[in-house]
Amino acid sequence: MSAVTEAVVLMAGAGTRLRAAGKAVLKPLVPMLGRPLISYTLEALQRAEIKTVYAVVGFKGDELRTEVERIAPNELALRFVENYEWRKQNGVSVLAAASQVLGPFLLTMSDHLFEGAILDLLLRTAPPDQVHLAVDRKLDSIFDKDDAMKVQTRGEEIVTLGKELCDYDAIDTGLFLCTRDLFAHLEKARERTGDCSLADGVRSLAASGKARAIDIGAAWWQDVDTPEMFAHAERQLRARNG
Repeated sequence: MSAVTEAVVLMAGAGTRLRAAGKAVLKPLVPMLGRPLISYTLEALQRAEIKTVYAVVGFKGDELRTEVERIAPNELALRFVENYEWRKQNGVSVLAAASQVLGPFLLTMSDHLFEGAILDLLLRTAPPDQVHLAVDRKLDSIFDKDDAMKVQTRGEEIVTLGKELCDYDAIDTGLFLCTRDLFAHLEKARERTGDCSLADGVRSLAASGKARAIDIGAAWWQDVDTPEMFAHAERQLRARNG
């Protein structure tokens, strides 16, 4: 059993790009092959023996809470965290969970699909005393690379990351194994403008030599942020399910 038993899942945003395309359902609940999108994440966390999930909600939080409680595996203890500043960047959503998380934790997004093998890799090989980001070095396989968060690494060390990077060798999958140190770096970033992104925190950690990359190898994942990404993910899942 892994020493990591907690996870934070970000689901506070409005999902405007999918809703603008006519998907009126809240983004984590959009059906993907007949199942709510978030159910894939919750099931993967349960299989990885995570015990407690802190779900950070904001946009239509009460409605989302009701539905997520209904579909979550019984083995997971769900703790909902309200981000009243959900219109700000996703680093603020991470900070909303700071008072709840006790130890090292997994961090992911409600709109990312991924193989359970990536969680296993993080939990099995990444020391839980550092912040690790699962990265994909299969650059030619990335769907909509322009929209992806690029990562520049030096061996296992993260040098920097950003969507506009020209010099990069990996893509951020949105799956992290974190220590509570992440909260301090996010808070430092927020002090400057009152807002911060998760990338701001990781860049700060990287500048201190405290951010590491874990290569996912052949494993599969997909961000589901636009109608095109949604259609691609659905095709990939259908193919993988035979």
